[in-house]
Amino acid sequence: MRYEGSCHCGNVAFEVEGEFTEALDCNCSLCRRRGGLLAFVPREKLVLKTPEDNVSTYTFNRHVIRHHFCANCGIAPFGEAVGPNGAAMASINLRCIPAVDIGVLTVKAYDGAAR
Repeated sequence: MRYEGSCHCGNVAFEVEGEFTEALDCNCSLCRRRGGLLAFVPREKLVLKTPEDNVSTYTFNRHVIRHHFCANCGIAPFGEAVGPNGAAMASINLRCIPAVDIGVLTVKAYDGAAR
């Protein structure tokens, strides 16, 4: 299924293809503060619909995940990294996709603080 998502102000908008029935709730120092619910897709399933210049990026710890956010409204709709299999992947903040019913997702805790 194809979904449209964005930050709050729409400055960073995207389309993503996937079936989202579960989400990951990470407790790392960033995710705990940000409160996103994450789902992962191959990077080619994410298409940025706004100019790349609209995207700001933050990295921390080992600097391997590029956490993208909007410098205007502060919302972080997605991130990018390389998965364990070496393929490019995107982490989607499902809270940034209005058509996803967060209430029906199976939410799994992930201990990112221990990594």
